[in-house]
Amino acid sequence: MRYQISICDDEQIWCELLTKLVCRWAEQRKYPIQITCFQTAEEFLFQESDKTTNIVLLDIEMKKMNGIDLAKKIRQENKEIQIIFVTGYLDYIQDGYEVEALHYLLKPITEEKLYIVLDRAAERLLFLDKSLILTIKGETIRIPFCQIRYIEVQKNYLTIHAQEDYELKQPLYELEKNLDDGFCRTGRSFLVNLHYIKKITKKEVILENGTKVPLSRGMYDSINQAMIRYF
Repeated sequence: MRYQISICDDEQIWCELLTKLVCRWAEQRKYPIQITCFQTAEEFLFQESDKTTNIVLLDIEMKKMNGIDLAKKIRQENKEIQIIFVTGYLDYIQDGYEVEALHYLLKPITEEKLYIVLDRAAERLLFLDKSLILTIKGETIRIPFCQIRYIEVQKNYLTIHAQEDYELKQPLYELEKNLDDGFCRTGRSFLVNLHYIKKITKKEVILENGTKVPLSRGMYDSINQAMIRYF
């Protein structure tokens, strides 16, 4: 996977420093990257009309449009881009949560902390890039892992609950082989995506949209351990 990384900061010295650090990170991990620097939010929006960026290192205090407003505009069009705020101010942390920022790095940043956050961004993008390829009713369908909330068995059929529901005749254990450790069983008939779990009780798993998935007796500890390992 090629990482398209944008750096948006109105101070040239920070653009240059972040570029050096990101290049060093990519070289150490042998990742192919392309870096583009912007000194205003408006310039980023104009150049990014084709939405190629998948990681953005974003300052907050900039002239005219600030980084928070830019992040809000980005999120309206792109839910997958990994937003990392790099700023000298603590005042906007709450706003960072609202735009689903991956992390909030305070200047001056260290190489170690930046690399940890970039590693997390890369891992998330790899997850977003993974997909199931299925043949359903004579059609080949690609379903990204990140869109699958849960899978359930009803008699001899599976229903994959994603942006829309897909039904196919296939054993759950067979489909499960094509997934990664971001998915976990809650019993014989259900498989959930750990990313969508909001709460786990002794009897059910509650997803972010309010869906309640039954949790079999004896599965409580295993799904909690799966969450800890994965995240």
